[in-house]
Formats: sequence, structure tokens, C-alpha cells
Amino acid sequence: MSVDTLSAATGPVDTTVSMTGWGRTAPTTALLVRPRSYAEAAAAVRDCGRRGSIARGLGRAYGDAAQNAGGSVLDMTALDRVRSIDAEAGVVVCDAGTSLHTLMKVLLPLGWFVPVTPGTRYVTVGGAISADIHGKNHHVSGSFSRHVRSLDLLTADGEIRTVLPGTPLFDATAGGMGLTGVILSAAFQLHPVATTLMSVDTERATDIDDLLARLTSTDHRYRYSVAWIDLLARGRGAALGRAVLTRGDHAPLDALPARARRRPLAFRPVRLPAAPSHLPSGLLGRTTVGAFNELWYRRAPRRRTGELQQLTSFFHPLDGVPHWNRVYGRDGFVQYQFVVGYGQEETLRRIVRSIARRGCPSFLAVLKRFGEGDPGWLSFPMAGWTLALDIPVGLTGLGSFLDELDEEVATAGGRVYLAKDARLRPDLVTAMYPRLDDFRALRGELDPRSVFTSDLARRLGL
Repeated sequence: MSVDTLSAATGPVDTTVSMTGWGRTAPTTALLVRPRSYAEAAAAVRDCGRRGSIARGLGRAYGDAAQNAGGSVLDMTALDRVRSIDAEAGVVVCDAGTSLHTLMKVLLPLGWFVPVTPGTRYVTVGGAISADIHGKNHHVSGSFSRHVRSLDLLTADGEIRTVLPGTPLFDATAGGMGLTGVILSAAFQLHPVATTLMSVDTERATDIDDLLARLTSTDHRYRYSVAWIDLLARGRGAALGRAVLTRGDHAPLDALPARARRRPLAFRPVRLPAAPSHLPSGLLGRTTVGAFNELWYRRAPRRRTGELQQLTSFFHPLDGVPHWNRVYGRDGFVQYQFVVGYGQEETLRRIVRSIARRGCPSFLAVLKRFGEGDPGWLSFPMAGWTLALDIPVGLTGLGSFLDELDEEVATAGGRVYLAKDARLRPDLVTAMYPRLDDFRALRGELDPRSVFTSDLARRLGL
């Protein structure tokens, strides 16, 4: 039985299943337990056995962060209660298994939006903190944990501790990939909105230098900013790194047409047919993706301002296609994301050039600017440029090619995102995450028997 079979289950689950990350690579088998209360979560941790346990939300980590071969995995999605909302101050308290999708349904009619969202709203609050997720507004708002006021953490000794920002345990937990304990609930600040529409500006960049210049000079005008980048554009001179920039903010009420003002806070997610369960692995090759990229770039406006878009279309376009990760075929895909600091633009250019020469067929490639990083010891964002791309795993020589990119990123003082990783070499992690020794020391004191562990933790020696 696979973990997908149990994703819609109700009540307690105690079944051995095969599971993967969203990239559908590196499958392992574990005992899946679905606690319905904090007491059941504590009992599951206490009885997890010598192979330990790890919490899991909606399975959107691309790699092996929420897998635990031969041990147990706690499916936290039954703990999904919104406990309180301060509609005046914009603070919500909810269980860690609550999804951002659920919060949007509840909060948007009240005029509040989550402070940070990644490219999917189907992540849990516990996962958002454990991976310290970032979004299109990092250059303005930082990552998710910056907005957390407190969290309740079930630790290896069976205690439930209230953890506050500014403490070592908070900094180890924010971005700590679930290895300090099980997040049970959290309180965090929200962002006020007047409508559920976005006012969006779109423009083309002719090459990577044009792209970096536009982002550097004008990103401060926008709360949200992202660039789709064509990583197959090569051999066309200045076309290397050509891109489409999409930037915007929540639309004010007076920007809406009269009809839309009747229900300005209505939440209307779009849902399309699910991707087929079985597609050939070679479907998304260089020719297919190259044609898609050419079409996508050409149909984008050279410049368009103030377009009104549905909130879900702007933030989560792929959420409208259930199981979109199947389009890469049975073998799955790697999502590779790295960040290098400002001043390392030449490193970024070399990597983009290498990817283009290699012909990696990626149609989901995005470049963003990060603001200052937050204090999480294993938090991914740092001030600089981050590039994320999807690559089918069947690409010949992919492993050695990505190893080369890892080394270049580490040499430049950058890092790879652990929430998307399933293949990074352990010798590079210390260079990428300079607070890793502090993390290991605190984890050793808090959890000397490694009750909380995962395939990611074992592979990288976290």
C-alpha cells in the first residue's frame, strides 16, 4: 500500500506503507500512524521503537525529509483545528496539521491572509515552520517563522514545551525539518487584505543580465515578485536566461470592477482535471519543454500593468491540477533549489549557462530575490538569488551534474534547500549550513536517542 492510498483516510491509521516525497523518488517503507489528539501523538512517539519517528503533513516536501525507513511516520493531518482567531489583531492559533488552504478558506472572509505562502497552499502549518518556507514576498516579509509568535513542541522526553522566538530551541526548530520534535500547534501573525484579487504587473526580460537588473532596480516596489526563466534558451546569444517577471500586490477595493465589489473577499480556487496516473517518463523531453518554453515566453506581454488575477492563480497555479507531479512519469523528478548571496551573480550566470548547455528539460524554473535570512539554524533563505527548477530523474548523468552544481554553490557560500533535497552529498552540508554544529549539539542534548529522525537526517548526518 502506498501513502497516497491513505491520504484521505479518517480516524487512526496504523499501517505499513511505502512513501515518497512529492518528487516521487527514493521510496521507503514505514509504519504510518495518524494521531487524532496530542495525547495520541505523544503515545505514538513513546512507542515508536528504535528506528524513531518523524512528523509528516501533506507530503509536499519534494525529497525524503518526511520519510523514515523502517521506523514510524506521524501523519499529522487529523490535528487540523483552528483554535482561535483574533480578527482585530490578525493573529491565529491552530493545530500543526492545519493546511494553508484551510486557513485561507477561514481567514480571507475576515480580511486576513497567511503571511507567507509557497507555490502550493497544500502544506501544513507544522511543515511550514519545519521547512521555514518562503514565498514570492521574501524580500519584504522573510520566511514563515518570522511571523510565528509561539509554538507548542512535543519533545523526545514526552514534554510539550511552549517555544518562543529568540530562544535556541525556536531557532533549531524553524527550518529544523522536524528533528527537534513534533510541532503540535502555533500562533502567528497574519497579513491584512481588502480583496482576494491581485493587481499584477508582467514584463519580459531579454536575458539574465536584463533580468537581474530589473529585479534589483524595481523589486522594492512590489510585495510579491517572481521570474519564470527559460533554462533551455541557449545558442541564441543574448537569449540566455530570458524570463517573464510577474510581480504584484493584493488589489485594493477601489481597483475592482463594480460586480466584484459585492463579494471582494470571496475565495474561489480553480480546480482542473487530475493529471493521469501513468504517463511515459520521456514525455517531458528537451523538444517538448523547449517548445513549451518558446510558447510561454512569446505569449507573455512585453509589459502589462495592473491586471487583476485571482489569488490562487497568482500564488498556486499548479494546485488547480491534482497530482500534477505525475506529469514527469513513473520515475519522478528532482526539484533542485539553491541560493547564492548578492555579489555572486557570476556564479549564478555560470550555473544558468551550465544548465542551458546540459539541456535540462525544465519548464518549472523560477528565480527570486531573497531578503535577509531569519535566525533558524537550518533555515534555507539568505540574502541573495535563489533558483529552483524541476528536472526529470531519467536525464542521463543527472546525479554527477547536480553534484558539480552543489560544489559550485557551496564554494560561493550558498546552500541547497533541504526540504526539496533527496540526493545532496553529506560532506557539503556543513559548508552550506554554518550553524549545523550548533543544531547537532542541541539535538543531542534534547534527543540523545534520536527519537526524531528521518531518511534525510540519516543520509546527511543531521
